[in-house]
Amino acid sequence: MCGLAALINSSAGVTEPSIRAMCDLVRHRGPDGEGFALFAGERVWRADGPDTPAACRAARSDDTPASAQLALGHRRLSIIDPSPAGHQPMADRSGRYWIVFNGEIYNYLELRPELEKLGHSFTTGTDTEVMLAAYAQWGAACLDRFNGMFAFLLYDRAQRRLLVARDRYGVKPMYWWRAPDGTLAFASEIKQFTVLTGWRPRLDGQRGYEYLNWGLTDHTAHTLFADVRQLPPGSYVDATLDELAQSVCPQRWYRLKDAPAPVDKQDAAQAWRALFFDAVKLRLRADVPVGTALSGGLDSSSIVCVANRLRRQMGATAEQNGFSARSRVPEFDEGQFVDAVVQQTGVTAHSTWPDPDALLEALPAHTWHMDEPFGSTSAFAEWCVFQTVHATPVKVTLDGHGADELLAGYTAFAGPHLADLARHGRIAALASESGALLRSGRHSAIELGAAVVDELAPGPLRVALRRLGGRVTPWPDWIDMARIGAVPSEPFGDGCEGGVHGLSVSQLNATSLPMQLHWNDRNSMAHSVESRAPFLDVRLVEFTLGLPDSLKLADGTTKVVLRRALADVLPEKISGRKDKMGFVTPEQIWVTRDRPERFRSLAHAAIDAAGNLFTPAARHRVDDIVGGRRRYHSSLWRIISFGAWVDRFNVAVN
Repeated sequence: MCGLAALINSSAGVTEPSIRAMCDLVRHRGPDGEGFALFAGERVWRADGPDTPAACRAARSDDTPASAQLALGHRRLSIIDPSPAGHQPMADRSGRYWIVFNGEIYNYLELRPELEKLGHSFTTGTDTEVMLAAYAQWGAACLDRFNGMFAFLLYDRAQRRLLVARDRYGVKPMYWWRAPDGTLAFASEIKQFTVLTGWRPRLDGQRGYEYLNWGLTDHTAHTLFADVRQLPPGSYVDATLDELAQSVCPQRWYRLKDAPAPVDKQDAAQAWRALFFDAVKLRLRADVPVGTALSGGLDSSSIVCVANRLRRQMGATAEQNGFSARSRVPEFDEGQFVDAVVQQTGVTAHSTWPDPDALLEALPAHTWHMDEPFGSTSAFAEWCVFQTVHATPVKVTLDGHGADELLAGYTAFAGPHLADLARHGRIAALASESGALLRSGRHSAIELGAAVVDELAPGPLRVALRRLGGRVTPWPDWIDMARIGAVPSEPFGDGCEGGVHGLSVSQLNATSLPMQLHWNDRNSMAHSVESRAPFLDVRLVEFTLGLPDSLKLADGTTKVVLRRALADVLPEKISGRKDKMGFVTPEQIWVTRDRPERFRSLAHAAIDAAGNLFTPAARHRVDDIVGGRRRYHSSLWRIISFGAWVDRFNVAVN
């Protein structure tokens, strides 16, 4: 897990100070080492910095160029083979291929002997060296063989060709921006562009509207910064330096797909169990201490309990650490569930207690690390968890991201589930499922009815019903659509197939997981911690997508296959849970009861800073939410976060 940067300009050239400045801004992503390589014509020069290991320091050449056509920079967080042998930029033995890499290839030990049989040899214990050999052997097709999370740039000196790639589900980030002089910059975080000549941060109005009104970010290649793009998940750019001078044209190398599932439900549960155990096992590979998130919910508890069993089988003697966010508000505290897992596994529990004062104090720093505004204070709870991890020897955690999207864990799945039954005329099943969902305590009859109508009603009727019910519509009265420069839209889309599977695909591709992974990456890396997601193992994702809906949501119960597969692993208190929280915060209580005037003041300041992007209705909306005259809505936090972002990055909004 690291930070990377690249600068490309075949005519004007790029400089060592620029690439160094980009990497200095993300030292938090890799405090264990730094390195640089500059390429001019046939020649290559290495450069180092204060954090470069002594064994990797390059002799300073008298003919080091003032500029080059390509510069690569890297900050290292040492996880696999933490010796200087893992220093980057890394070259293969021939010196033809060079790479800067952020992430982990979990199956590198399985790929290595296959490559050795094909004639490759290795001098390090790193997955990075395996990637270089895999590319030399298979070219860009090597991506299909990697089971991991990654964003990397790999340069072929012989062909002056650069491969820029991102993992299947977008766990690791990759952004690009082109400067006014034509220089193309790639980076792990958007803030790295702020040190480059010509940077002028401007709001992308359409993305601003979609964030403020719908709470969406990361659902397209666009960002809230105009002209900054991200490489979509499962995509790559494969081009010469001269081609990149003209345009950046991403191509898909991976798309979500379903794997064939066993017909028998018990066979399906056993197969799912085997895949999940192996996914966790692969992600326990590290040469540094590994811990686990522990919210007390099904997802993190499953990881903790399976990791505990695997560690015992492997004879591990080091303590297992779990990290939890707790709440002083009883209805938001999952302590009893955390305790159940601790009692069964003996894991050492570390807890953090986020509060509104800490949230507001950390807001400028948190906003800086996030790069873009974020839609919920739950992201702050995760920030606090990784802050706690950083205070221990643990450098890697296993986290539950992806499980809710795959296994119908969110309450939003109820509407598509019931609507699908209605579409197919399964009236008895519809009545039975409706009753079970009501008894689960997660839904009211009004909410279920509205959710079903929302799925079945045609577009205009759906919008009208939303407006009558006080729900979000494409035409908010509190945003000035002309000034923000946006077209009213419903970015969740009408083109998905519907049902549980359709919503799952939508959440994995656009509306949920990309945001969660963005927050997770920034929160973890801000504290120099690597976060791994077993539920996003490609084999597990595709297998789960191929399962029938009844193994995800049935009889009012979510994550059916997980509960069956891990019945003997999880404490009964966990496997029988019907509610869901995760690393949540009592945001509504903080705003309306604990610190109403502080939140009101921040929201008003954000509205003032936005340059008339908001209508007068926005201020009334804030006052009514804070004063309890309007049902609490997360748009209040989005306004605050947007204002903090505009201020922290000095964004021009008009």
